[in-house]
This record gives sequence, structure tokens and C-alpha cells, in this order.
Amino acid sequence: MIWKIVLFILMTFVIIAGISFPIVSNPVNWYDFPLIPGLEDKAKIIFFHVPTAWLAVVAFLMSMVFGIKYLKNQDMDNDAKSSAALQLGMVFAILATVTGSIWAKFTWGSFWHWDPRETSIFILLLIYGSLFALRSAVENEDKRAKLSAVYSIIAFLTVPFFVFIMPRIMTGLHPGSANDDTSGPVVDFKMNSNMQMVFYLSLIAFTILYYWMWNISYKSIIIKDKLLKKNI
Repeated sequence: MIWKIVLFILMTFVIIAGISFPIVSNPVNWYDFPLIPGLEDKAKIIFFHVPTAWLAVVAFLMSMVFGIKYLKNQDMDNDAKSSAALQLGMVFAILATVTGSIWAKFTWGSFWHWDPRETSIFILLLIYGSLFALRSAVENEDKRAKLSAVYSIIAFLTVPFFVFIMPRIMTGLHPGSANDDTSGPVVDFKMNSNMQMVFYLSLIAFTILYYWMWNISYKSIIIKDKLLKKNI
């Protein structure tokens, strides 16, 4: 129960700070954020956009890890945990795409430009969306679990490239691209202390929220499967 109170406090602070703390040219107060050329007030998106992208990666990693565990011991609980992580990974990947598109609209004038970062997240959505299609197409639960586990392993091998490598080695509009020379303090985590504090608290809060959601999700999958078997 204590961790839920901590989560509530953290999320409340991050939301209030992320929205209301001002961005000024010369920070004087502890709650002032520095002006970052090229981002201005839109820099606040990092408190919400980056954590969702981060959790998508964590979720896809967990999906692979529990897929490997399933292949080792054939325990269907591990398949449920892998499936729950997959579902949340898609949710957070979509949230990252949506928040990024909104930011792009205000920054670049359009919701979508096929920037390398946008293209990479779109490809990941297709890759993991195909896993949902695979799971729904196979009725036998053991076969479905094995195929899903193998697919999740292969799929995650593409994640580091599309998330961390491709957008950084190619020129693009997104901060952190190869030609970016204005947003380094954010991308390279060289923000001033108060902005950095809010950012890391946001990562912590969103990670706790993800774990809570994942814990509930995989237990609900197990309960649903048991009820289905009982009714057959």
C-alpha cells in the first residue's frame, strides 16, 4: 500500500512540475527550467514522451525474457507474463508515437514526417503487431506459447537498432539525430539539476506504474485461462 502512495505522490509532482514549471532564459528559482534552443517550452514533453518510449523497450524486453523462461520450463504462467508485457509494450509504444506526433505538430508543423525516429517506431509497431496476429491465429495454447516465445526473442533483437541506433546515425528532425546540434542537453542527459530531477522522478513513477499494470495484467490472463478451461 505504501508504494501506491509513493506512486501517487510521484505522479502528481511530475504532472504538476512538468506542466507548470516555467522555462526561462536565465533560471533563478529552483523550479525554473533552462531554455533549450530548438525546443523552448516544448522541451517539457520529455517528462512524458521519453518515459513511455522507455517503458515500451522495458516491456518488449520482459516479453522476450519470459518467452525464454517458457521455452526452458514450459510453464504457461511465463507465457501469460510474456503476453502481458507484450500488450503493455504496445500500449506504451502507441503512447510514445501519439505524444511524439503531437510534439511534431507544434514543432515541425505536421503530425508525421517519416523522420527516422518516427519510421523506426512505426516499424516496431508492425513487428509487434504481427505477434498479436500470430497469437490470435493459433488455437493450441502450447503451440501458441512456443511460437510467441521464439517470435518475441527474434523481435526484440531489432529493438536496440530501431530505438537506439538507427535514429542517431541518420539525419532527421528529431532531437538526437546525426545532424542535431541544438538539443544535446536533453538527449545526452546534461540538463540542469532541477530538470534532471523531474525527469528521473518521471522515469521512476512511470516504471512503478508499468510494473503495477503488468502485475495486474498477467494475473488477469491466468485467471481468464483458468475460467475458460473450467467452462469447457
